[in-house]
Amino acid sequence: QVQLVESGGGLVQPGGSLRLSCAASGSISSFNAMGWYRQAPGKQRELVATMTIGGRTNYADSVKGRFTITSDNAKNTVYLQMGSLKPEDTAVYYCKGISWSPRVDYWGQGTQVTVSS
Repeated sequence: QVQLVESGGGLVQPGGSLRLSCAASGSISSFNAMGWYRQAPGKQRELVATMTIGGRTNYADSVKGRFTITSDNAKNTVYLQMGSLKPEDTAVYYCKGISWSPRVDYWGQGTQVTVSS
């Protein structure tokens, strides 16, 4: 079973940047898609960005133009570059690997991002 480990979270001031990493124990090419999700206190987990194996990306409206999802297949790692961060971006960020057949989702343990002055 593939394991996903996120890193790169932390405390950043509004307007700052962070890059999150999601390292897979196996090949990320085995997934049909990879994604980043987040969950703020008292809120439901929400989609931030996804990328299919073909490179098609999708972003939540709230992060379009500020966040970018990329992957490095040689390193089996997916990244989320976050810029122009806002306090409302504060959340635990989770990486997800998506397999369509069979339909299985793999989640990482999450990494905390706090945007505050």
